[in-house]
Amino acid sequence: MNSLAFLAMKRGYSVSGYDRAPSAITARLESAGIPVYYESSAEHVKDADALVYTVAMDAANPEYAWAKEHGIPLISRADFLGWLMTGYERRIGVSGTHGKSTTTGMIARVLTHAGADPTVLNGAPMRETGAVDRIGSHRFFAFEACEYMDSFLDFQPTLAVILNIEMDHVDYFSSLEQIRSSFLKFAGLTGPEGIAVLNLDDENCRRILPSLPCRAVTFSRRGSADYVSAGESMAGGFASFDILHGGTSVHVDLKVPGEHNISNALAAFAAAVEYGINPVSAAEGLSSYEGIARRMERLCGTDRGADVYSDYAHHPTEIAATLKAARAVCPGKLRVVFQPHTYSRTAELFDGFVSAFADSGADEVLFCDIYAARETNTYGVSSAQLADAVSDRGKPAFHAGSFAEVADWAYGRSGAGDMILVMGAGDVEKVGGILKEHSKA
Repeated sequence: MNSLAFLAMKRGYSVSGYDRAPSAITARLESAGIPVYYESSAEHVKDADALVYTVAMDAANPEYAWAKEHGIPLISRADFLGWLMTGYERRIGVSGTHGKSTTTGMIARVLTHAGADPTVLNGAPMRETGAVDRIGSHRFFAFEACEYMDSFLDFQPTLAVILNIEMDHVDYFSSLEQIRSSFLKFAGLTGPEGIAVLNLDDENCRRILPSLPCRAVTFSRRGSADYVSAGESMAGGFASFDILHGGTSVHVDLKVPGEHNISNALAAFAAAVEYGINPVSAAEGLSSYEGIARRMERLCGTDRGADVYSDYAHHPTEIAATLKAARAVCPGKLRVVFQPHTYSRTAELFDGFVSAFADSGADEVLFCDIYAARETNTYGVSSAQLADAVSDRGKPAFHAGSFAEVADWAYGRSGAGDMILVMGAGDVEKVGGILKEHSKA
């Protein structure tokens, strides 16, 4: 949503918006002259020509309800983005249960390094630009495509990247079969002349491959594919590897930690090369990619010598990958502060969350209360239950109340060489803000 706000403003529209709570993103919106309201009120939309909304919003929202009652056009985020992108020649939509923002950022870096001057809308600020968007030429449009509520089916990609397909958004999707069907439809949006870039290492990507109505391009870390990694090595949590394609080989040294980023890099490389980017230039772009906000992002070092990192991971698979990367980077104790996101996800994937933490290299885990987002707790699930279940598996785990108490716990227990990893998709990043108050001068 904030990407669209910036893009709309730069195209000459007067923009304002509502969010549940202040954040670094809302601060940037406000500093750019975009008013942000933190209390819902119909007064905010009475002079508006249109209301652009996200499907994650409750229909009882006062702004939405008033606009609907008084005939103000209601445009979903996906529809608005779908309309905006029609003026671009090559439209790269990045989808998947995990890795969308990182891979979109990688594609942005590769295209920019190659001089392609792309327009980009990402789900998180890119370190290269300090923004969630990049406004460039009309040749390339790269964007993150989220599957929640099937919103990505309103987009119009000419190349669809599918990184992986897993069970998630259980308040909307009832089965993996339904999710696979949605991703297959997303690939089909590219048309008979379009391209789908798929991960052959993912079981559900392999299952939809035979049904694709467009040209399939594949990548893999393990087997035969159009784009393959080889000679992988890890040093201090950072990957080096070769990419093999069409009889050629190029080398990549990633600056972002985590073995899982090899797959993301393969996807970005394949999308760029399929659209004419020189493979050597693409590899150089990947090697210079610096990451995006809240993906193993170092926030500060405390005056006790601990490093504070922030990450957006909120699904068991993402958590396991992030903790593996964090363990490789951290020489001392790894203390994790995690805020579960939505009651439905926590309840339906409960065992996966327990395993992700219990089987990880984290030394201690502190669970904050569940971030409700759009839900009420009809599931009877709690963070205290998660903490107990992880503790029963032998991993020290605790549950705490306020963010101030959480920050004090992490700060007081962490010293030189240790890492405090603040993780989750809600407002848990506020803990990182409190810890910054203890940062080194």
